[in-house]
Amino acid sequence: MIRCLRLFVAVFASAALLAPAEAARVGVMSNNYAAATAFDFASRIPGHAFSPIDVSGTVPSLQDLLTAYDVILLFEDSPTTNLFAGATVVGNTVASFAAAGRPVVIGSFYDQDRSDNRAFAPHGWGALEALDPNTTDGVGTSYAARTLNAATLVPHPLTAGVASLFASAGTGFAGGNEAKPGTTVVAWWTQPNAHGAPDPAIAFRTTGAACVIQVGIAPNYAVYGTLNAAYGGDFYRVWQNAFDFAAGKCRAPVIPGDPGQIARGWANRAELDLWRTAFPFAIILDDTFIQSGYGPALLLETAADGSITVR
Repeated sequence: MIRCLRLFVAVFASAALLAPAEAARVGVMSNNYAAATAFDFASRIPGHAFSPIDVSGTVPSLQDLLTAYDVILLFEDSPTTNLFAGATVVGNTVASFAAAGRPVVIGSFYDQDRSDNRAFAPHGWGALEALDPNTTDGVGTSYAARTLNAATLVPHPLTAGVASLFASAGTGFAGGNEAKPGTTVVAWWTQPNAHGAPDPAIAFRTTGAACVIQVGIAPNYAVYGTLNAAYGGDFYRVWQNAFDFAAGKCRAPVIPGDPGQIARGWANRAELDLWRTAFPFAIILDDTFIQSGYGPALLLETAADGSITVR
């Protein structure tokens, strides 16, 4: 029986990582190349709608963003320093978007303007810096070759179908970060950062209702170079995974019977009911038996927002 249960859970795990994502309206926000990046992603990444948000002059209101977009992709760029004078205002607005429960995805050259970058004179991203997954290594984007360390890939929706990713030595618009405590890193670069420490390639962080995903490579690489020359590997699959995960509110798919789900809890009763189809133990929810089985019973309680956790 136990062997069959493990097989059942394993099959569900594989299927869950490949499950189709909800369609998301992605706002591609930058002071430069927002339109080019939105067009590139729209032509290569299925299942989502990409619209440019040029913040070089004005910043949309929070209400406008909440009305028009499910996810924001944020990066910055410029022909010289890759700095953006409006970073603080934009960061404060995007932080409010994230705090409202709308996921945010960030990529290079976001790190160039983070307030802990000592290589430039950064403007800082305001309140967003309390929510993002990484600090910089004091330098930011490496401008040197970066290759994904495949041995560090963690099975996760953000890494599904990913085997490689690189930025070539000629441009190297990747890397230059350090993960914060509490950040989940699912892939690392092979090359260390400027401190000689591990450099996160794909990471995310949840803070209350906010979820911020950071992919440590420039999303607008197509502006600068040729795919599989200047950049490549599973570049577009990495970004697709980020948008897919964001579209699902940064929750990994529920795998029936997965023991790890107990620590994570359940967003609602429907998630719990799906999960317990492969859980052979008794369950008590809010002082009521909802499932018989082996003991001792798993004791759960429902919070005011409908989420369910271990008592």
